[in-house]
Amino acid sequence: MADNTETAAQAEYKTVQEIKGPLMFVEETEPVAYGDIVEIETPDGEKRRGEVLDTAKDMVVVQIYEETRGLGRDATVKFLKENVKMPLTEDLLGRVLSGRGDPIDDGPEIIPEEERDIVGEAINPYSRELPEDFIQTGISSIDAMNTLVRGQKLPIFSGSGLPHNEIALQIARQADVVGQDEEFAVVFAGMGITQDDATEFMRDLEETGALERSVVFLNLADDPAAERIVTPRMALTTAEYLAFDKGMHVLVILTDMTNYCNSLREIAAAREEVPGRRGYPGYMYTDLANIYERAGQIEGEEGSITQVPILTMVGDDMTHPIPDLTGYITEGQIVLDRDLHNKGIYPPINVLQSLSRLMDAGIGEGKTREDHSELKDQLFADYAEGVSLRELVQIVGEDALSESDQQVLDFSDAYEKRFVQQGSDENRTIEETMELGWDLISALPREILNRIDPETLDEHYEDRQN
Repeated sequence: MADNTETAAQAEYKTVQEIKGPLMFVEETEPVAYGDIVEIETPDGEKRRGEVLDTAKDMVVVQIYEETRGLGRDATVKFLKENVKMPLTEDLLGRVLSGRGDPIDDGPEIIPEEERDIVGEAINPYSRELPEDFIQTGISSIDAMNTLVRGQKLPIFSGSGLPHNEIALQIARQADVVGQDEEFAVVFAGMGITQDDATEFMRDLEETGALERSVVFLNLADDPAAERIVTPRMALTTAEYLAFDKGMHVLVILTDMTNYCNSLREIAAAREEVPGRRGYPGYMYTDLANIYERAGQIEGEEGSITQVPILTMVGDDMTHPIPDLTGYITEGQIVLDRDLHNKGIYPPINVLQSLSRLMDAGIGEGKTREDHSELKDQLFADYAEGVSLRELVQIVGEDALSESDQQVLDFSDAYEKRFVQQGSDENRTIEETMELGWDLISALPREILNRIDPETLDEHYEDRQN
């Protein structure tokens, strides 16, 4: 019989059967619900927390947030009859929290206005508004070629050693809705990041003043994997509060989703679940969708949530389950290129592999410029042709190229060095980006600029020829 001590609201159990990785298996408990908070106390009085991950008739699986080192079968388990909640207040802006939502910045105590369950729900498709407001990031290869739209979820696909964190910080500093005087906030969630990366994030946000409009959640690489599962949900619950209760437009940056998915795999392995592709659990698609679909705009609400998840692709492989599933759920992707990085180009964004599916709704007259779509199409076509010509040159040599082919080849080099390449603190307006694009294609003969209307060419191209 279990050694139980009844209290007014909870029961304590000393029926721990096994501790396996971040999981604790507790036998013969009262009925408990999925997601209920659990308090674990060691015989010497040390307390740790977790949540119910699975329930059965005579066994409960508890996911422990902190280290399980030092826990044994003599631990006392108490089910608190409530779900994990995030304390919410507008005073969270400017604060730095752990992956579990505890302040770690030596600031004053946070007094919440309310607490909310972190699980949340995807926005009802019937209530969604079509994202169509252009967000200027100040990065030309995003703003002109793969435009970010307010309410969109646009991930960054990166590889090990590529500057995805620097790009995320640049977006966090520079992101702005042009021509609209609205409150803009950033929620930054780091999952499994190194101490060096965390220090760099904090230094950058503090030095640039971006921290004042940001809420930062930091789960470090040496923090428990189970905490990593909670971190993005804490961040998104905070974002939903700021967006839909306080009317702010919130940019959520989630890095690194690969670390998050690896934690899912670790916990699934500890539960001895049947693995799916590459050992990841079969429900990973649903789990990722529950996170990504919390972005958007709600009809009748002033605020919005825009997501920029970052994930590092194992071996730069876009067919890996994490980027593959992410691509199905999100509305495009920004792909970083190792060859561009090796050339010293920052940001190394491969516009040929990148895509923003909501771009057409966020550009054009009254949003960016009336010539935006045509110029983008022409830049893309000429750059793609130039990249193909590079491969041809390796076989036949440059002497075999026609004059127009040589001009396109030169254009592709100039496009990378002048348009894609920019400083990490260089904040280009959309007007500057568009004019730079016209400057580049003005070096090409008019007869090959077949993606642009003749009247538009008369206005922008001919001026540069005179």
